[in-house]
Order: sequence, then structure tokens, then C-alpha cells
Amino acid sequence: MKDMIKYTSIKLTPDPTRVLMQPFYPGSEKRVKNVLARILELGEKKVDELVQRVMSDFSGRHRDTSAIFENNFELVGKFLNKTVSPKRRLLIGAYFSKEYSVESAALFNPSVVPHPDDPSGGRFIMSLRATGEGHISSIEFREGSVNNGGVLLDPYSKFLDPGEVISGDDRSYEIRFENDVPLSERILFPFSGDESHGMEDARFVLFRDDGKPNVYYATYTAYDGHKTSIGLIETADFSHFKISRLEGREAGDKGMALFPRKIGGRYMMISRQDGENLYIMDSDSVNTWNKKSLLKVPVFDWEFVQVGNCGSPLETEAGWILLTHSVGAVRRYVMSAVLLDLNDPSRVIGYLPEPLIEPAEKTREGYVPNVVYSCGSIVHKGKLIIPYAMADSAAGMATVDVNELMNRFVRIV
Repeated sequence: MKDMIKYTSIKLTPDPTRVLMQPFYPGSEKRVKNVLARILELGEKKVDELVQRVMSDFSGRHRDTSAIFENNFELVGKFLNKTVSPKRRLLIGAYFSKEYSVESAALFNPSVVPHPDDPSGGRFIMSLRATGEGHISSIEFREGSVNNGGVLLDPYSKFLDPGEVISGDDRSYEIRFENDVPLSERILFPFSGDESHGMEDARFVLFRDDGKPNVYYATYTAYDGHKTSIGLIETADFSHFKISRLEGREAGDKGMALFPRKIGGRYMMISRQDGENLYIMDSDSVNTWNKKSLLKVPVFDWEFVQVGNCGSPLETEAGWILLTHSVGAVRRYVMSAVLLDLNDPSRVIGYLPEPLIEPAEKTREGYVPNVVYSCGSIVHKGKLIIPYAMADSAAGMATVDVNELMNRFVRIV
């Protein structure tokens, strides 16, 4: 199968200079008040000096550092019993701020979807799992295009913007970004308690429902430091996001991937319910999943440990291409594919007898060695565009001719 894969020169690696400015609490309410008291004792001249120093150090690292400091001042201003000058407010805000490098550890597990500005053309949006201090994961975005079989990524901004949470609680919330914030600056950072330690492995898909506007969904793993749950992201434009939790008896395991349209009037989902085998699920609600059916079990030696999906199934005239990941000896991950019946995707009608993408000698080393993985691909003009992670550290992109791939499937009669 190796002769089919065309690897691009694209490699996305962690950039520790991309930082968020976040509120910083040094401890208890008593400690907060102690810090405030020390700042209040400073003379105006010293305040001016410290503000100039802080702004000189940090103003070039964020679009509006002063506004961030002002917002963080508001979080502790309730402990003051007096009015302070604008500069002292900035200084207080600075003392109760910290920078967080969102991708200092890794940038991996990508998915791609057609761009909302060009859903039938070659423009695409890529999501990525960024992991930083404390192994906390968030969701970043890039933009790119497919031209004449080649893949190009747009330059990305060095700034980051977490958007504004406009409503919500631990089970459901909404985030909005201003339209003038470039997509590469928008980041979905954990907000609710059950995702406090990470928003992991978003599997984005463009969902089309006859007579209704297109919408993008993504399932992701929410991690609170002890247990996981499955989250659902919904957006039409990547500016306004609705984020909620999936419900139902069968909505508890990782690796759920939504089909891009209803089949027989029902939503369909691929999942790895028991951590070992692939299942297919159907529901009359995108939010609730109560039943599953076995789809595929490990067969080949390179998948004896487990088999799971690598994103949503891809529709072709010959059937649904489902990219898979499998784990074999020495916890070695590979990617392969199966073909599902177009009208009854609970039927596997073809499979690849070998892996499609394997860890290469130059890309097997990283945070978790010997892993290749993807969260979603697209088909454009007969080319399968596959973004993939390398060793849970970085990401690359590859392409496969769809017709050639179809010819390699072993058909099941």
C-alpha cells in the first residue's frame, strides 16, 4: 500500500510562542488580598515604572494586552475598598495574569473539512489538538487549499483569542468570536468542569441535511482529570460555537465519528464502544445515542489490540470509505481503511489487507512513539486528503488517489 501514498512536505510542529493570557490566582482569598495590599502601597512613580516594564515585555505578544489586564483586574477588584488609578488597575491586572503556551507539548490529531466560504471548492479548515502545560488540550484551527493535487496551508497568526463565552454551564455553553479575529487565532479552550483537563481529538464533519443549511459538527473527548465524556461542537461559520455533552447509554466511549448526512432518516455514528472493536450506531437525535451494533473486530496481526476510526466516513459512489486506526505489537499504531455499503453502512463490503499509513523511521519518535492517527479527512476531485498525527507530537498531510484506493480493496461478497 505504501506506493499509493503521496506525502506532502507539510509538517505542523508545536510553537511554544503562541500563548494565551489567562487569569492567575496565587492561592486563597487571603493571598489575593495580600498581593493587592502590596500593590496599593506602591507610589505612583513606581506604578508608572512597573506598568511601562510590563507593557514593554508583553504588549507585543497579544493583540490587546491592556484590555486583558483590565479584564483580569475586574476579577479581583471586588476585594478593594477604594478607587485606584487606571495605571494601577493595569498593574493589578498584570499581577493576576499568566501566560499559557497552549501547544508547548504537542500539536497533533488533525481533522479537515470543506471551508464554509467554499464548501464545494478546494478550500478547507483544519482542526488540531494542541497540548500544553499540565497536558491540557484545546482545539486550534488552520486554513488551507487543495490545488492541482497539491496541498497548501495558509500562514497562521502568532496571536490567540479564546473568544467570549456568551451563555452556558458545565453541560452546555456557547462561544462567540468577533468576525475580524482570524480563524488561526481562534481557540476552543476548556471552559466547563468536565473538560477542565482537556478538549481532545475533535472529529469535525460537514453535515448536510436536505432543505436545511449546512452545519459543522465535531465530537470530542472531554476530560476532567479523572474521567472522560463525549462532547459535541456545532457551528455554521466557525465564529459561533455551541458546545454540549452527548447523552444516552452508548455515548460514553472515545472515538465517536458522525456520518456527514442522515441515512434512512436517522443520524449515524461510528464508535469504538468497548475500546477494542468498531461499532455503528443510529439515532433520531444527534445528541442522544442509546444503541450500537458490532461493525468490525480485529482480524490482522497489526490490529490485534484494537481497531477504531480515523474520523467520519467519506461518501463515494462505490460506498463509504472509513479510515481506521489499529494497534498491534509494541503498541504500534497504523492507519488502514474499510469500505461500507452506501445504503446500509452496517455492512462492510471491502477492506485493505495491509496498513495504508505506518510510522516511518523519521516520524516515529515523539511524545508517544510509533503512532500515526487522524481525526478526519476529505475527498476533493478524486483525491483523498489525509491529515495525520505523528507520535502524538506533530502533524503532516498525505494524499491518495481514490480510484487507486478502490482498486486495492478486497471485496466481500
